[in-house]
Amino acid sequence: MSDLPRRAVTRSAKLASLPIGFAGRTALGVGKRTFGRPAEAVAMEIQQRTAEQLFKVLGELKGGAMKLGQMLSIFEAALPPEIAGPYRATLTKLQEAAPPLPAAAVHKVLAEGLGDDWRDRFESFDDDPAAAASIGQVHRGVWKDGRKVAVKVQYPGAGKALISDFNQLSRLAKLFSVLMPGLDVKSMLAELKERVAEELDYTIEAASQTAVRAAYPADDPDFYIPEVIAQAGDVLVTEWIDGTPLSQIISSGDQDERDHAALLYCRFLLSGPKRSGLLHGDPHPGNFRVMADGRLGVLDFGAVDRIPEDFQHRMGRLLRIGTMAEIDRIEDALRREDFIREGVDIDAESLQAFLAPITEPFVTETFKFNREWLRDMAARVTDLRPTNVVRQLNLPPEYVIVHRVLSAGTGVLCQLECEIPARAESLRWISGFADEAELTAADSDDELAG
Repeated sequence: MSDLPRRAVTRSAKLASLPIGFAGRTALGVGKRTFGRPAEAVAMEIQQRTAEQLFKVLGELKGGAMKLGQMLSIFEAALPPEIAGPYRATLTKLQEAAPPLPAAAVHKVLAEGLGDDWRDRFESFDDDPAAAASIGQVHRGVWKDGRKVAVKVQYPGAGKALISDFNQLSRLAKLFSVLMPGLDVKSMLAELKERVAEELDYTIEAASQTAVRAAYPADDPDFYIPEVIAQAGDVLVTEWIDGTPLSQIISSGDQDERDHAALLYCRFLLSGPKRSGLLHGDPHPGNFRVMADGRLGVLDFGAVDRIPEDFQHRMGRLLRIGTMAEIDRIEDALRREDFIREGVDIDAESLQAFLAPITEPFVTETFKFNREWLRDMAARVTDLRPTNVVRQLNLPPEYVIVHRVLSAGTGVLCQLECEIPARAESLRWISGFADEAELTAADSDDELAG
Protein backbone atom coordinates (compact mmCIF):
# COMPACT_ATOMS: atom_id res chain seq x y z
CA MET A 1 0.00 0.00 0.00
CA SER A 2 2.38 2.65 -1.23
CA ASP A 3 -0.26 5.42 -1.19
CA LEU A 4 -0.99 5.00 2.52
CA PRO A 5 1.91 5.93 4.82
CA ARG A 6 1.73 2.74 6.85
CA ARG A 7 4.46 3.12 9.44
CA ALA A 8 2.75 4.08 12.66
CA VAL A 9 5.72 6.08 13.92
CA THR A 10 5.79 8.26 10.80
CA ARG A 11 2.03 8.84 10.77
CA SER A 12 1.91 9.59 14.50
CA ALA A 13 4.85 12.00 14.23
CA LYS A 14 3.12 14.00 11.48
CA LEU A 15 -0.09 14.28 13.49
CA ALA A 16 1.77 14.96 16.74
CA SER A 17 3.48 17.94 15.11
CA LEU A 18 0.17 19.79 15.00
CA PRO A 19 -0.37 20.56 18.71
CA ILE A 20 3.36 21.28 19.14
CA GLY A 21 3.16 23.92 16.43
CA PHE A 22 0.00 25.33 18.00
CA ALA A 23 1.71 25.67 21.39
CA GLY A 24 4.63 27.51 19.80
CA ARG A 25 2.34 29.93 17.97
CA THR A 26 0.35 30.58 21.14
CA ALA A 27 3.54 31.45 23.06
CA LEU A 28 4.62 33.72 20.20
CA GLY A 29 1.24 35.43 20.32
CA VAL A 30 1.54 36.14 24.02
CA GLY A 31 4.90 37.74 23.36
CA LYS A 32 3.54 39.94 20.60
CA ARG A 33 0.64 41.11 22.77
CA THR A 34 3.14 41.99 25.48
CA PHE A 35 4.89 44.30 23.05
CA GLY A 36 1.74 46.15 22.12
CA ARG A 37 0.23 44.40 19.08
CA PRO A 38 -3.60 44.38 19.11
CA ALA A 39 -4.96 41.16 20.63
CA GLU A 40 -7.38 40.59 17.73
CA ALA A 41 -4.60 40.90 15.14
CA VAL A 42 -2.46 38.42 17.06
CA ALA A 43 -5.42 36.02 17.42
CA MET A 44 -6.07 36.16 13.68
CA GLU A 45 -2.43 35.45 12.92
CA ILE A 46 -2.41 32.44 15.25
CA GLN A 47 -5.62 31.09 13.72
CA GLN A 48 -4.35 31.57 10.18
CA ARG A 49 -1.03 29.84 10.85
CA THR A 50 -2.79 27.04 12.73
CA ALA A 51 -5.14 26.51 9.79
CA GLU A 52 -2.24 26.51 7.36
CA GLN A 53 -0.31 23.87 9.32
CA LEU A 54 -3.42 21.80 9.97
CA PHE A 55 -4.32 21.46 6.30
CA LYS A 56 -0.73 21.00 5.23
CA VAL A 57 -0.32 17.97 7.50
CA LEU A 58 -3.73 16.51 6.64
CA GLY A 59 -2.94 16.95 2.95
CA GLU A 60 0.30 14.99 3.31
CA LEU A 61 -1.47 11.94 4.74
CA LYS A 62 -3.55 9.50 2.75
CA GLY A 63 -6.12 7.55 4.71
CA GLY A 64 -8.15 8.81 7.63
CA ALA A 65 -6.42 12.16 8.01
CA MET A 66 -6.82 12.93 4.32
CA LYS A 67 -10.43 11.74 4.38
CA LEU A 68 -11.11 13.94 7.39
CA GLY A 69 -9.59 16.86 5.52
CA GLN A 70 -11.95 16.20 2.61
CA MET A 71 -14.99 15.87 4.85
CA LEU A 72 -14.43 18.90 7.05
CA SER A 73 -15.59 21.42 4.48
CA ILE A 74 -16.69 23.69 7.30
CA PHE A 75 -13.03 24.31 8.13
CA GLU A 76 -11.86 24.62 4.54
CA ALA A 77 -14.61 27.14 3.82
CA ALA A 78 -13.40 29.21 6.78
CA LEU A 79 -9.95 29.66 5.28
CA PRO A 80 -8.64 32.40 2.99
CA PRO A 81 -8.05 31.27 -0.62
CA GLU A 82 -4.29 31.49 -0.26
CA ILE A 83 -4.47 28.69 2.35
CA ALA A 84 -7.38 26.60 1.07
CA GLY A 85 -6.23 26.72 -2.57
CA PRO A 86 -2.85 25.00 -2.10
CA TYR A 87 -4.48 22.50 0.26
CA ARG A 88 -7.06 21.45 -2.32
CA ALA A 89 -4.32 21.23 -4.94
CA THR A 90 -2.32 18.94 -2.65
CA LEU A 91 -5.30 16.62 -2.17
CA THR A 92 -5.98 16.50 -5.91
CA LYS A 93 -2.34 15.71 -6.66
CA LEU A 94 -2.30 12.95 -4.04
CA GLN A 95 -5.44 11.34 -5.43
CA GLU A 96 -4.27 11.51 -9.04
CA ALA A 97 -0.81 10.20 -8.15
CA ALA A 98 -2.07 7.23 -6.12
CA PRO A 99 -0.47 4.18 -7.73
CA PRO A 100 -2.88 1.35 -8.58
CA LEU A 101 -2.82 -1.86 -6.60
CA PRO A 102 -0.74 -4.47 -8.50
CA ALA A 103 -2.79 -7.10 -10.34
CA ALA A 104 -1.44 -9.89 -8.09
CA ALA A 105 -2.66 -8.03 -4.98
CA VAL A 106 -6.07 -7.46 -6.59
CA HIS A 107 -6.35 -11.15 -7.41
CA LYS A 108 -5.50 -12.03 -3.81
CA VAL A 109 -8.31 -9.82 -2.46
CA LEU A 110 -10.73 -11.34 -4.99
CA ALA A 111 -9.70 -14.86 -3.98
CA GLU A 112 -10.13 -14.06 -0.29
CA GLY A 113 -13.60 -12.65 -0.93
CA LEU A 114 -15.05 -14.71 -3.78
CA GLY A 115 -12.97 -17.88 -3.44
CA ASP A 116 -10.01 -19.35 -5.32
CA ASP A 117 -12.29 -20.02 -8.28
CA TRP A 118 -13.28 -16.33 -8.54
CA ARG A 119 -12.44 -16.25 -12.26
CA ASP A 120 -15.26 -18.73 -12.91
CA ARG A 121 -17.73 -16.02 -11.89
CA PHE A 122 -16.58 -13.74 -14.70
CA GLU A 123 -16.55 -13.97 -18.47
CA SER A 124 -13.77 -11.38 -18.33
CA PHE A 125 -12.00 -9.15 -15.79
CA ASP A 126 -9.85 -6.08 -16.52
CA ASP A 127 -6.74 -5.94 -14.33
CA ASP A 128 -6.31 -2.21 -15.02
CA PRO A 129 -8.46 -0.16 -12.61
CA ALA A 130 -11.14 2.07 -14.12
CA ALA A 131 -11.12 4.33 -11.05
CA ALA A 132 -9.18 4.73 -7.80
CA ALA A 133 -10.00 6.35 -4.46
CA SER A 134 -8.48 6.70 -1.00
CA ILE A 135 -9.52 3.24 0.26
CA GLY A 136 -9.97 1.13 -2.88
CA GLN A 137 -10.24 0.91 -6.64
CA VAL A 138 -12.83 -0.18 -9.22
CA HIS A 139 -12.30 -2.63 -12.09
CA ARG A 140 -14.50 -3.36 -15.09
CA GLY A 141 -15.61 -6.89 -15.80
CA VAL A 142 -18.27 -9.04 -17.43
CA TRP A 143 -20.22 -11.32 -15.08
CA LYS A 144 -20.84 -14.94 -15.98
CA ASP A 145 -24.39 -14.08 -17.15
CA GLY A 146 -23.05 -11.51 -19.62
CA ARG A 147 -23.79 -8.37 -17.60
CA LYS A 148 -21.16 -5.61 -17.45
CA VAL A 149 -20.08 -5.12 -13.85
CA ALA A 150 -18.08 -2.78 -11.61
CA VAL A 151 -15.81 -4.66 -9.20
CA LYS A 152 -14.83 -2.64 -6.14
CA VAL A 153 -11.71 -3.92 -4.36
CA GLN A 154 -10.55 -2.46 -1.04
CA TYR A 155 -6.85 -1.82 -0.47
CA PRO A 156 -5.32 -4.29 2.02
CA GLY A 157 -4.66 -2.51 5.30
CA ALA A 158 -6.79 0.54 4.43
CA GLY A 159 -9.17 -0.03 7.34
CA LYS A 160 -6.45 -0.23 9.95
CA ALA A 161 -4.75 2.91 8.63
CA LEU A 162 -8.00 4.89 8.54
CA ILE A 163 -9.05 4.03 12.09
CA SER A 164 -5.53 4.68 13.39
CA ASP A 165 -5.65 8.18 11.89
CA PHE A 166 -8.96 8.96 13.54
CA ASN A 167 -7.70 7.74 16.91
CA GLN A 168 -4.82 10.20 16.54
CA LEU A 169 -7.01 13.04 15.30
CA SER A 170 -9.48 12.68 18.18
CA ARG A 171 -6.72 14.00 20.43
CA LEU A 172 -6.51 17.24 18.50
CA ALA A 173 -9.85 18.75 19.51
CA LYS A 174 -8.19 21.79 21.06
CA LEU A 175 -6.42 22.56 17.82
CA PHE A 176 -9.62 22.47 15.76
CA SER A 177 -11.40 24.63 18.35
CA VAL A 178 -8.96 27.45 17.59
CA LEU A 179 -10.62 27.79 14.19
CA MET A 180 -14.21 27.25 15.38
CA PRO A 181 -14.51 27.88 19.14
CA GLY A 182 -18.27 27.22 19.12
CA LEU A 183 -17.78 23.69 17.77
CA ASP A 184 -18.02 20.47 19.79
CA VAL A 185 -15.12 18.91 17.93
CA LYS A 186 -14.81 15.65 19.90
CA SER A 187 -18.41 14.66 19.22
CA MET A 188 -18.06 15.54 15.54
CA LEU A 189 -14.88 13.50 15.16
CA ALA A 190 -16.55 10.53 16.88
CA GLU A 191 -19.42 10.71 14.38
CA LEU A 192 -17.03 10.92 11.42
CA LYS A 193 -15.06 7.94 12.71
CA GLU A 194 -18.24 5.87 12.97
CA ARG A 195 -19.28 6.80 9.42
CA VAL A 196 -15.83 5.98 8.02
CA ALA A 197 -15.83 2.62 9.81
CA GLU A 198 -19.12 1.86 8.06
CA GLU A 199 -17.68 2.93 4.72
CA LEU A 200 -14.96 0.30 5.11
CA ASP A 201 -17.57 -2.44 5.52
CA TYR A 202 -18.76 -3.48 2.06
CA THR A 203 -21.51 -5.56 3.68
CA ILE A 204 -23.09 -2.31 4.91
CA GLU A 205 -22.56 -0.63 1.53
CA ALA A 206 -24.23 -3.55 -0.28
CA ALA A 207 -27.20 -3.42 2.10
CA SER A 208 -27.52 0.37 1.70
CA GLN A 209 -27.38 0.18 -2.09
CA THR A 210 -29.96 -2.62 -2.13
CA ALA A 211 -32.28 -0.60 0.13
CA VAL A 212 -31.99 2.49 -2.05
CA ARG A 213 -32.60 0.43 -5.20
CA ALA A 214 -35.80 -0.93 -3.58
CA ALA A 215 -36.95 2.64 -2.94
CA TYR A 216 -36.05 3.68 -6.50
CA PRO A 217 -37.06 0.62 -8.56
CA ALA A 218 -35.75 -0.08 -12.05
CA ASP A 219 -38.77 1.62 -13.68
CA ASP A 220 -38.29 4.89 -11.78
CA PRO A 221 -38.70 7.76 -14.28
CA ASP A 222 -35.88 9.87 -12.81
CA PHE A 223 -33.18 7.64 -11.34
CA TYR A 224 -31.33 4.37 -11.83
CA ILE A 225 -29.58 2.57 -8.97
CA PRO A 226 -27.27 -0.28 -10.06
CA GLU A 227 -28.09 -3.74 -8.70
CA VAL A 228 -25.73 -5.37 -6.20
CA ILE A 229 -24.65 -8.66 -7.82
CA ALA A 230 -22.22 -10.06 -5.25
CA GLN A 231 -20.48 -9.02 -2.03
CA ALA A 232 -17.95 -10.90 0.08
CA GLY A 233 -15.16 -9.61 2.27
CA ASP A 234 -13.44 -6.60 0.69
CA VAL A 235 -15.08 -7.13 -2.71
CA LEU A 236 -18.31 -5.59 -4.01
CA VAL A 237 -19.69 -6.38 -7.47
CA THR A 238 -22.46 -4.20 -8.92
CA GLU A 239 -23.96 -3.45 -12.32
CA TRP A 240 -21.86 -1.20 -14.51
CA ILE A 241 -23.82 1.76 -15.85
CA ASP A 242 -22.83 3.97 -18.77
CA GLY A 243 -23.71 7.61 -19.17
CA THR A 244 -22.32 11.13 -19.27
CA PRO A 245 -20.48 11.94 -16.02
CA LEU A 246 -21.87 14.95 -14.18
CA SER A 247 -18.37 16.43 -14.28
CA GLN A 248 -18.54 16.43 -18.09
CA ILE A 249 -21.86 18.28 -18.05
CA ILE A 250 -20.29 20.81 -15.68
CA SER A 251 -17.42 21.40 -18.11
CA SER A 252 -19.19 21.28 -21.47
CA GLY A 253 -22.97 20.83 -21.12
CA ASP A 254 -25.42 23.34 -22.61
CA GLN A 255 -27.90 25.18 -20.38
CA ASP A 256 -30.75 22.69 -20.87
CA GLU A 257 -28.43 19.79 -20.01
CA ARG A 258 -27.17 21.64 -16.94
CA ASP A 259 -30.65 22.47 -15.67
CA HIS A 260 -31.94 18.95 -16.29
CA ALA A 261 -29.00 17.28 -14.54
CA ALA A 262 -29.13 19.79 -11.67
CA LEU A 263 -32.83 19.25 -11.04
CA LEU A 264 -32.42 15.45 -10.88
CA TYR A 265 -29.29 15.78 -8.74
CA CYS A 266 -31.09 18.07 -6.29
CA ARG A 267 -34.20 15.86 -6.31
CA PHE A 268 -32.20 12.72 -5.54
CA LEU A 269 -30.35 14.24 -2.58
CA LEU A 270 -33.51 15.75 -1.11
CA SER A 271 -35.80 12.76 -1.72
CA GLY A 272 -33.47 10.08 -0.32
CA PRO A 273 -34.43 10.33 3.36
CA LYS A 274 -38.17 10.36 2.61
CA ARG A 275 -38.11 7.53 0.06
CA SER A 276 -35.51 5.22 1.61
CA GLY A 277 -34.61 6.63 5.04
CA LEU A 278 -31.05 7.06 3.71
CA LEU A 279 -29.04 10.08 2.61
CA HIS A 280 -26.32 9.59 -0.03
CA GLY A 281 -23.32 11.02 1.81
CA ASP A 282 -20.88 11.57 -1.05
CA PRO A 283 -22.43 13.91 -3.66
CA HIS A 284 -19.22 14.18 -5.68
CA PRO A 285 -19.94 14.64 -9.43
CA GLY A 286 -18.01 11.44 -10.15
CA ASN A 287 -20.77 9.44 -8.47
CA PHE A 288 -23.47 10.53 -10.93
CA ARG A 289 -24.13 9.77 -14.60
CA VAL A 290 -26.81 11.16 -16.92
CA MET A 291 -27.92 8.10 -18.87
CA ALA A 292 -29.05 7.89 -22.49
CA ASP A 293 -32.72 7.85 -21.44
CA GLY A 294 -32.29 11.07 -19.43
CA ARG A 295 -32.30 9.44 -16.01
CA LEU A 296 -29.65 10.06 -13.37
CA GLY A 297 -27.57 7.00 -12.51
CA VAL A 298 -26.20 7.02 -8.96
CA LEU A 299 -23.02 5.24 -7.80
CA ASP A 300 -21.13 4.55 -4.56
CA PHE A 301 -23.22 3.98 -1.44
CA GLY A 302 -20.31 3.58 0.96
CA ALA A 303 -20.96 6.90 2.70
CA VAL A 304 -24.63 6.81 3.67
CA ASP A 305 -26.42 8.46 6.59
CA ARG A 306 -29.55 6.97 8.14
CA ILE A 307 -32.18 9.68 8.68
CA PRO A 308 -35.03 8.66 11.05
CA GLU A 309 -38.46 10.20 10.42
CA ASP A 310 -38.41 12.34 13.56
CA PHE A 311 -35.02 13.79 12.60
CA GLN A 312 -36.25 14.43 9.05
CA HIS A 313 -39.09 16.51 10.46
CA ARG A 314 -36.85 18.41 12.90
CA MET A 315 -34.37 19.13 10.12
CA GLY A 316 -37.06 20.33 7.72
CA ARG A 317 -38.67 22.50 10.35
CA LEU A 318 -35.32 24.08 11.18
CA LEU A 319 -34.73 24.82 7.50
CA ARG A 320 -38.18 26.39 7.17
CA ILE A 321 -37.71 28.57 10.27
CA GLY A 322 -34.33 29.61 8.90
CA THR A 323 -36.05 31.11 5.84
CA MET A 324 -38.08 33.48 8.01
CA ALA A 325 -37.21 37.02 9.02
CA GLU A 326 -37.92 36.45 12.74
CA ILE A 327 -34.40 36.23 14.11
CA ASP A 328 -35.47 35.44 17.69
CA ARG A 329 -37.36 32.41 16.40
CA ILE A 330 -34.37 31.38 14.29
CA GLU A 331 -32.00 31.65 17.27
CA ASP A 332 -34.37 29.61 19.46
CA ALA A 333 -34.56 26.89 16.81
CA LEU A 334 -30.76 26.80 16.43
CA ARG A 335 -30.32 26.54 20.19
CA ARG A 336 -32.91 23.76 20.37
CA GLU A 337 -30.93 21.75 17.79
CA ASP A 338 -27.62 22.62 19.52
CA PHE A 339 -26.21 24.66 16.64
CA ILE A 340 -25.68 27.29 19.32
CA ARG A 341 -24.33 25.58 22.42
CA GLU A 342 -25.40 26.43 25.92
CA GLY A 343 -23.58 29.49 27.27
CA VAL A 344 -22.62 30.83 23.82
CA ASP A 345 -23.81 34.38 23.08
CA ILE A 346 -24.74 35.27 19.51
CA ASP A 347 -25.23 38.69 17.96
CA ALA A 348 -28.72 38.42 16.44
CA GLU A 349 -28.15 40.95 13.65
CA SER A 350 -24.92 39.26 12.58
CA LEU A 351 -26.65 35.87 12.62
CA GLN A 352 -29.49 37.14 10.44
CA ALA A 353 -27.10 38.77 7.98
CA PHE A 354 -25.16 35.51 7.76
CA LEU A 355 -28.17 33.22 7.23
CA ALA A 356 -30.29 35.32 4.85
CA PRO A 357 -28.38 34.67 1.60
CA ILE A 358 -27.73 31.02 2.52
CA THR A 359 -31.45 30.29 2.76
CA GLU A 360 -32.29 32.26 -0.40
CA PRO A 361 -32.59 29.15 -2.65
CA PHE A 362 -35.42 27.91 -0.38
CA VAL A 363 -37.36 31.20 -0.50
CA THR A 364 -37.68 32.13 -4.18
CA GLU A 365 -39.71 30.20 -6.77
CA THR A 366 -36.55 29.36 -8.73
CA PHE A 367 -32.93 30.09 -7.88
CA LYS A 368 -29.88 30.64 -10.07
CA PHE A 369 -26.98 28.74 -8.55
CA ASN A 370 -23.68 30.16 -9.76
CA ARG A 371 -20.06 30.51 -8.76
CA GLU A 372 -20.39 34.19 -7.87
CA TRP A 373 -23.08 33.43 -5.29
CA LEU A 374 -20.95 30.59 -3.93
CA ARG A 375 -17.92 32.88 -3.61
CA ASP A 376 -20.06 35.34 -1.68
CA MET A 377 -21.16 32.56 0.67
CA ALA A 378 -17.57 31.49 1.19
CA ALA A 379 -16.51 35.07 1.89
CA ARG A 380 -18.93 35.15 4.81
CA VAL A 381 -16.98 32.44 6.60
CA THR A 382 -13.43 33.29 5.55
CA ASP A 383 -13.25 36.15 8.03
CA LEU A 384 -11.19 34.72 10.88
CA ARG A 385 -11.85 37.57 13.31
CA PRO A 386 -13.27 36.38 16.66
CA THR A 387 -16.32 38.59 16.04
CA ASN A 388 -17.42 36.54 13.01
CA VAL A 389 -20.68 34.89 14.08
CA VAL A 390 -20.02 31.66 12.12
CA ARG A 391 -17.11 30.86 14.45
CA GLN A 392 -19.56 30.68 17.36
CA LEU A 393 -21.76 28.07 15.72
CA ASN A 394 -21.66 24.36 16.49
CA LEU A 395 -22.24 21.40 14.15
CA PRO A 396 -24.19 18.72 16.08
CA PRO A 397 -22.99 15.16 15.34
CA GLU A 398 -26.27 14.06 13.73
CA TYR A 399 -25.97 16.96 11.27
CA VAL A 400 -22.35 16.27 10.24
CA ILE A 401 -23.13 14.25 7.10
CA VAL A 402 -26.21 16.38 6.35
CA HIS A 403 -23.99 19.48 6.41
CA ARG A 404 -21.45 17.79 4.18
CA VAL A 405 -24.12 16.86 1.63
CA LEU A 406 -25.78 20.29 1.75
CA SER A 407 -22.52 22.21 1.33
CA ALA A 408 -20.95 19.89 -1.26
CA GLY A 409 -24.23 19.50 -3.16
CA THR A 410 -24.71 23.26 -3.26
CA GLY A 411 -21.19 23.58 -4.62
CA VAL A 412 -21.99 21.16 -7.46
CA LEU A 413 -25.19 23.06 -8.32
CA CYS A 414 -23.15 26.27 -8.51
CA GLN A 415 -20.63 24.56 -10.78
CA LEU A 416 -23.53 23.60 -13.03
CA GLU A 417 -24.56 27.29 -13.25
CA CYS A 418 -28.20 26.15 -13.20
CA GLU A 419 -31.63 27.56 -12.42
CA ILE A 420 -33.96 25.14 -10.62
CA PRO A 421 -37.01 25.24 -8.29
CA ALA A 422 -35.12 24.20 -5.13
CA ARG A 423 -37.93 25.47 -2.89
CA ALA A 424 -40.59 23.35 -4.61
CA GLU A 425 -38.35 20.28 -4.36
CA SER A 426 -37.84 20.99 -0.65
CA LEU A 427 -41.59 21.32 -0.06
CA ARG A 428 -42.15 18.05 -1.91
CA TRP A 429 -39.48 15.93 -0.25
CA ILE A 430 -38.36 17.38 3.09
CA SER A 431 -40.63 16.39 5.95
CA GLY A 432 -41.23 19.38 8.23
CA PHE A 433 -40.53 22.01 5.58
CA ALA A 434 -44.15 23.05 5.99
CA ASP A 435 -46.23 26.18 5.66
CA GLU A 436 -46.42 28.84 8.35
CA ALA A 437 -49.76 27.61 9.68
CA GLU A 438 -48.35 24.17 10.49
CA LEU A 439 -45.28 25.68 12.12
CA THR A 440 -47.42 27.98 14.27
CA ALA A 441 -49.54 25.03 15.38
CA ALA A 442 -46.43 23.02 16.19
CA ASP A 443 -45.02 25.90 18.25
CA SER A 444 -48.28 26.07 20.19
CA ASP A 445 -48.10 22.33 20.87
CA ASP A 446 -44.50 22.77 22.12
CA GLU A 447 -45.61 25.52 24.51
CA LEU A 448 -48.48 23.40 25.83
CA ALA A 449 -46.16 20.41 26.29
CA GLY A 450 -43.71 22.65 28.12
